[in-house]
Amino acid sequence: MSHSSFQRHPFLDRIAAQLAPLLPAGGKLLLGLSGGMDSVVLLHVLNRLAPELEFTLSAMHVHHGISANADAWARFCEGLCASYGIPLAIKHVDIAPLKETHGIEASARKLRHAAFAESGIPFVVLAHHADDQAETLMLQLLRGAGLRGVSAMPFVREQGKQLLLRPMLEIGRPELLAYAQQHALEWIEDESNADDSYPRNFLRHRLFPVLTECFPAWRDTLGRSANHFAEATGILDEVALADGAGEQLLAVTRLEALSLPRGKNLLRHYLHGQGAPMPQEAQLDDMLKQLRCARDNADVCVNFGDWQVRRYRGLVHVMRALPSFDPMLRVAWQDEENLYWPPLQRELRFTLTTGQGISREKLSQGPVSLRLRSGGETLQPHALAARRSMKNLLQEHSVPPWQRERLPLLFCGESLVSVVGVAVDSAFQARAGEQSVMVM
Repeated sequence: MSHSSFQRHPFLDRIAAQLAPLLPAGGKLLLGLSGGMDSVVLLHVLNRLAPELEFTLSAMHVHHGISANADAWARFCEGLCASYGIPLAIKHVDIAPLKETHGIEASARKLRHAAFAESGIPFVVLAHHADDQAETLMLQLLRGAGLRGVSAMPFVREQGKQLLLRPMLEIGRPELLAYAQQHALEWIEDESNADDSYPRNFLRHRLFPVLTECFPAWRDTLGRSANHFAEATGILDEVALADGAGEQLLAVTRLEALSLPRGKNLLRHYLHGQGAPMPQEAQLDDMLKQLRCARDNADVCVNFGDWQVRRYRGLVHVMRALPSFDPMLRVAWQDEENLYWPPLQRELRFTLTTGQGISREKLSQGPVSLRLRSGGETLQPHALAARRSMKNLLQEHSVPPWQRERLPLLFCGESLVSVVGVAVDSAFQARAGEQSVMVM
């Protein structure tokens, strides 16, 4: 059907106004196309705007395989894109490995975003609209989410090397339906959308129609609230950074100097910055209390999920919980550049150099292996120093207690060469100009 058959719809200008400042001439856009009304409308709109805004449009349909109709939906998207002359990629994903821990909806979303990332296309356009924004806000409120949880879905969000764009967030489902009907568009209906046992569908079919009777502007008002929450979240982010959330190791004194709510805000942001999942509210309260109130020499360890928060020498340490290990472990080194050390769950790097670290000549005098402490080991950190017991050496170098039994000790034959990352025995230290190896 010819574009010229219809008067230009007003929200084309609204979408164009949002996209134009972001897109360079010749830019590439990828539309997430489910085949439902929302994404079908957005495909139609973007196809009309592509010549005007000078971008190249393609689409991706993610085949989750959840519905018996999934193959038919993929064929529908193929036919639709073919009618526009728009390239379509169909990505098959399997949600089974994630479903138990994340649930169906979150698993599907996670896999969709992973598929978009694999495309390498810099701009990904999604068809979320004002009803989706309101539904998300209500669901998060009913779950007791914090400010970040109830913040608005943003129009623009960085995700890896891509920008996710949601240009229809201020357009409600009734307006999209009117557009689709005006342009005689066809779409598919996911049968699961009629199932009120899904919380989002319950809101859509049962709650919002009742709200419409007394609060017809609920889409706009809930969207405004979500935007207010997003602004407040941004302010709390700035406060947390000013309080020290961006530091590699957080000083306990920073937490002690703050009010409890501000301390929780700092700790929450610090955990997020370290890549840790967010603990439950009660766990966060307990964590803050233990970090702030424990004696300086107390062994503080708070577990949440498979992560831990510890306090040592006035600093907060965040890490994945370390697994049990074999105290008799030995790993031979045969000139590899990298060697995995299971007790610390990390790679050790062996870097060839000159005049630093361990003498290659002396290291060649016997088989080289990595072992754990067994008791009685000593090391002389330099020629004029007294030999140190392992306990004294590790305390002098502020090695945290939970790492001391897990540190790799490098041996040449039965001679201790190095406590990796801490010290090299004087007998094995490289001289100036001598071929050597650094182990970290």
